[in-house]
Amino acid sequence: MEAPAEEVFQWHAEPGALERLTPPWEHIEVEQPSPGIHNGDKGVLLVKTGPFRIRWSFEHRDYIEGRQFRDVQLSGPFRRWDHTHRFIADGSNACWVEDDIKYELPFGLLGKLLGGWFVHRKLVRLFEYRHRITAQALAAKRTTIEQPRGSH
Repeated sequence: MEAPAEEVFQWHAEPGALERLTPPWEHIEVEQPSPGIHNGDKGVLLVKTGPFRIRWSFEHRDYIEGRQFRDVQLSGPFRRWDHTHRFIADGSNACWVEDDIKYELPFGLLGKLLGGWFVHRKLVRLFEYRHRITAQALAAKRTTIEQPRGSH
């Protein structure tokens, strides 16, 4: 990302970040918004999968200001979901956004065989979208800040 790690982190910490980062093709509704991304903050999503709506409750953990936060599924569509978001400085005006995701599908080997390729492909597409949206939003924010103000 062409932005300082702290700035990218703060953009993810702002209210409504999850909604901004959800692609239009994903049918996710926020049932109970998380109050933030600090340790112990919880939220609930409704995820539409085919004709089904599945409640996905999560909790944020391992918060390190300006550097990382983690969301862990408490109940939901996966057997296990553990997603660590890291923001790694690359100089003073750039950073890497790292999404470390550990998950297990339900139904063991059968779930992996039948849905593993689909979920993997869906996650790659999702995070490509999220990184693109983040970069565009931060670039637009910098452009707005850098424009000179008109004189009166």
